[in-house]
Amino acid sequence: WFPPINFLLYAFLWLALAVTVFSLSPNFYDKVCPQALPTIKRVVEVAVHKEHHMGASLLHLHFHDCFVNGCDGSLLLDSTYFETEKIARGNFISVRGLEVVNQIKGGVDRVCECPIVSCDDILAMAAQDSVVALGGPT
Repeated sequence: WFPPINFLLYAFLWLALAVTVFSLSPNFYDKVCPQALPTIKRVVEVAVHKEHHMGASLLHLHFHDCFVNGCDGSLLLDSTYFETEKIARGNFISVRGLEVVNQIKGGVDRVCECPIVSCDDILAMAAQDSVVALGGPT
């Protein structure tokens, strides 16, 4: 038994529409919170200006977060019933810059008036802005 061609056509059209409507966009935060990205950039620039190594630390955090199952912000989770990445023995010494990420998260939540920017997006944007702040490519 094969489904009718109309069913396949409709299924394909719905899939194409879903991919188009729900796809990722680099301009997403421009619409939902225009001050989010400038806030991230400002906090990163101040942190890197105070301590140049912080730029590398923020980039390092992004790679730690994206290491196993993709970028998910799990590096920022606090321990509850189990040991999280943040305090795991292998990361304890090498994970640096979380205080800057907390400043970014607080500032972004304040200007957006709600926690709309995901933690993994904050880590990604902080990494990008730290590279730029150190004179790297945009």
